[in-house]
Amino acid sequence: MIQLKRCGIAFAAVAVIATTSAGGAIGADKKAKASSNCVIKAAEGTGTDTESAKFQVDEALLQAVDWGAWAAWMASKTTPGYDYGKRTYKCKPGGLGVTCVGQAKICKL
Repeated sequence: MIQLKRCGIAFAAVAVIATTSAGGAIGADKKAKASSNCVIKAAEGTGTDTESAKFQVDEALLQAVDWGAWAAWMASKTTPGYDYGKRTYKCKPGGLGVTCVGQAKICKL
């Protein structure tokens, strides 16, 4: 009888641990689904000045995701169907004048 109680206690402890772990996995799964429509891309651009080098980076970032979004951005500075969020750049002298490396998180809506 004592052995049965110990087995029951051990089983209950395992059930609590499994339920807690599953709850964490479900929360992680929701986060994964929410960010599964997003990609983080990096690109490099060169130009005669910082502004033109950053422009080249922006083009390359969109081209790596969707040529249609790139075409819309070139025509109207909008990206229908995408959230083209904040970009970060690191620029230095080089190439034709300035070389920038940039990164962005791009999400499909």
